[in-house]
Amino acid sequence: MKKQFNRRDFIKSVALTGVGLAVSDELMASMQPDRITSPYQPVPVGEPMKKVRIGYVGVGLQGTSHVENLLKVEGAEIVAVCDIIESKVQNAQDMVEKAGFKRPEGYSKSEVDWQRLCERSDVDLVYTATPWQWHVPICLAAMNNGKHVATEVPAAITLDDCWKLVETSEKTGKYCIMMENCNYDKVEMMILNMVKKGMFGEMVHAECGYLHDLRSVKHDMKGEGVWRRDFSMHHNGDLYPTHGLGPVMQCMDINRGNYFDSMVSFGSKTRGLHEYAIEKFGPDSPQAREKFVLSDVVTTVIKTMNGETIVVTHDTSLPRPYSRNILVQGTRGIVRKYPEPKIYIEGVSKTDDQWEPINEYLKKYQHPIWEELETASKGAGHGGMDYIEDYRLVNALLKGIEPDMDVYDAVVMSAVRVLSEQSIAKGNKTLKFPDFTRGMWKNKRELMVMTNPG
Repeated sequence: MKKQFNRRDFIKSVALTGVGLAVSDELMASMQPDRITSPYQPVPVGEPMKKVRIGYVGVGLQGTSHVENLLKVEGAEIVAVCDIIESKVQNAQDMVEKAGFKRPEGYSKSEVDWQRLCERSDVDLVYTATPWQWHVPICLAAMNNGKHVATEVPAAITLDDCWKLVETSEKTGKYCIMMENCNYDKVEMMILNMVKKGMFGEMVHAECGYLHDLRSVKHDMKGEGVWRRDFSMHHNGDLYPTHGLGPVMQCMDINRGNYFDSMVSFGSKTRGLHEYAIEKFGPDSPQAREKFVLSDVVTTVIKTMNGETIVVTHDTSLPRPYSRNILVQGTRGIVRKYPEPKIYIEGVSKTDDQWEPINEYLKKYQHPIWEELETASKGAGHGGMDYIEDYRLVNALLKGIEPDMDVYDAVVMSAVRVLSEQSIAKGNKTLKFPDFTRGMWKNKRELMVMTNPG
């Protein structure tokens, strides 16, 4: 009989284990790029599928949004849904049935009922939109049972788990995709299109991040606060780097002729979550007695193999407007997205050394994917980019072509989180980046969003 996990104990175990590992020599050793001694083994491109049969694990807020998108994607069929809360499973089943499809099988008998879903013979692709600590167990189970897998961000929360995802994807020949929706944002894709057309010259520098006031979210015990707050209590680093980093990585050809060389992180003082608890719940409340270790602002500087620099910011514990702080700079120009999109290109912009709106550039350089899918994506989550990422993955499997992102993209983005915590714990130590590709990054592969925009 398989051992049953206690959800609360598992969350605490993961969180507390991270504290111990944060300063261990063993984990520092695991950063070295010799975890896998065998040569890079690419996942073979599969045969085209007539339909993509999907099992969905975690149908809360984001999971339900994906289910809604997938019901609109031709060729996608949801055959099973899983969640620890039975009512959420039933809600997802109802959505599928009301859309005119066969009612999917439901799984909610235990906290690991996803294991049974992964064992089904009629599933091609498993999605997971669960709390972070479950991403890797579900991904491994899916791939080991012959399924491709798509996970919400981050893909992994330890370096060991990053390596496990790479090893298992290569061993099984199954895709492991991290669903970084911000790669498909309209402005970010316009910037990528302009970068690839050489409009900014040679890449030199970028800034990005996740700057989002999550104080109420982390204190909401009916939502993500049930599990997300624990990480802020036990981990000090950039817990969520991928939303800003994903688009920047594409602009700088990371894993496709370029790679991260080294990085260092710094953390500010910790005040925001505690002060919010006092103001919201009172100075004598249990919430006000909770202790947090996550710095209010974490700043990471990454140096790439090709000599570019990237500044990544994590800022989720203070009052502020939302931003992903996107800025891309090259030898001929610069573009930023927040607080409002602005651009300057030498010799092209109307006024020297002055920002101008991107409106005219968006008309001229809109990415072909947005030209094709903007109408279909209207009304979908996060301005339509959630629908586009779901469509692109299903469409790749239907065509039998390589998806837009791969397991190496997933683990490189996720590893920044782990190394950030390590750097801060080691007194802001500069760390070498592990080579999950074993040298494959030197190959100048094209991005599928540029070579296969349709």
